[in-house]
Amino acid sequence: MAIQWFPGHMNVTKKALIKRLPDIDVVIELLDARLPGSSANPLLAELAQGKPALKVLNKQDLADPEATALWLQHLQAQPGTHALALDANATAPARVLVPACRALVPLRGGMVKPVRVLICGIPNVGKSTLINTLVGQRKTKTGDEAGITKLEQRISLASDFDLFDTPGMLWPRITVEQSGYHLAASGAVGRNAYDDPEVALALLERVRQRYPQRLVDRYKLASLPDLAALSDEALLTEVGRKRGGLMPGGVVNLQKAAEVVIHDFRSSAWGRITLETPEEFALWRAQGETAEAARRAKAAARDPSQRRP
Repeated sequence: MAIQWFPGHMNVTKKALIKRLPDIDVVIELLDARLPGSSANPLLAELAQGKPALKVLNKQDLADPEATALWLQHLQAQPGTHALALDANATAPARVLVPACRALVPLRGGMVKPVRVLICGIPNVGKSTLINTLVGQRKTKTGDEAGITKLEQRISLASDFDLFDTPGMLWPRITVEQSGYHLAASGAVGRNAYDDPEVALALLERVRQRYPQRLVDRYKLASLPDLAALSDEALLTEVGRKRGGLMPGGVVNLQKAAEVVIHDFRSSAWGRITLETPEEFALWRAQGETAEAARRAKAAARDPSQRRP
């Protein structure tokens, strides 16, 4: 099942971005270092085309360092783009953002031409925490759920440096199926938009491909061969059996098991994990674009008014 979530306030944010972007010098996009491709907003890329970009892999302390290095290399290769990784709670790394933005627009600065920066990101990527760290006080609300920030805020980080904070925003249609699951697992999608067991199964499938020993250790399985012998459904059942998901009669509560799996990922109980590489995401995106083109062609065949030029 494809996961989609684009509540009304996100459409309001989209319209506000369209109005704000012409006056912006640099666009900072916060990405989740555990899912950098899936957390990059294609709608933002379309709206901010041509603007200097600073891509920030946030939550690097939760991500696989080797995978983070690959993603930084991949992002740095994009024209007009600088990329760095940080933990939003760490004061010193967060302060590198201002000079990094200035370096992207060396002709801006001073009272006559202040640097105007827009900071964007998907919900629950840590944007509000980063801003609070930058200003040294609680300017924005934070929380471990999607949709905390609802209004644009303007914050002066220096006399000639204005930061415009926007609410977390996804995009109207998530065409990469894996991205939907990864976004849900990270907390970027509202809970009413997905099924916990379905997301947990997709998450277990990815982690057992990339970090099987982490699952063996966390859930006290005998060995890697034991893990390989289990289907994803059987593994989820085993998690419930080992982590308090048993109901009367020995029946496993799969909802409880799924909540345990998702919590273990979000809390980094499995260790530092990255769910995707640049090459994997490029393949998923190509497959998603092909499927989306087929869907549109089918819709156009039913209703000619749906055809796009």
